[in-house]
Amino acid sequence: MMKKVTLYTDGACSVNPGVGGWGAVLMYNGFEKRISGAQADTTNNRMEMTAVIEGLKCLKERCEVTIYSDSAYVVNAFVNNWINMWEKKEYKKADNKPVLNADLWKELKSLVEAHSVKFVKVKGHADNEYNNICDKLATDAVKNFKSQL
Repeated sequence: MMKKVTLYTDGACSVNPGVGGWGAVLMYNGFEKRISGAQADTTNNRMEMTAVIEGLKCLKERCEVTIYSDSAYVVNAFVNNWINMWEKKEYKKADNKPVLNADLWKELKSLVEAHSVKFVKVKGHADNEYNNICDKLATDAVKNFKSQL
């Protein structure tokens, strides 16, 4: 039987584009793992995607994963099957323009396919405790990154 993992994620950008951060909380069997990071010259959407990618990279075996994100960009790509349409069109949109962040979409799709994944959209900056924790992890990562400059 597959392990059931809950993954909360969030991304943040101080200026979009600019220094960005991401945060994730993985939960399994009563245990929690919190991870975060930051990078220069990025966007909020890239940080939202990176949070999910880094969370999934923590898993050492195939799991049943429920991913909670406040990013409609990330959630809708999978829930509305945009990702498969983009892949079929070699990461081009309906207007034939390149899909933004194709490098991360490809990595994320590969990681999602390695597991049994369900995406759930949550309201950002509201009353969801773990979304707020992830937001703080992401914004703290931005502050820490900037303080190193």
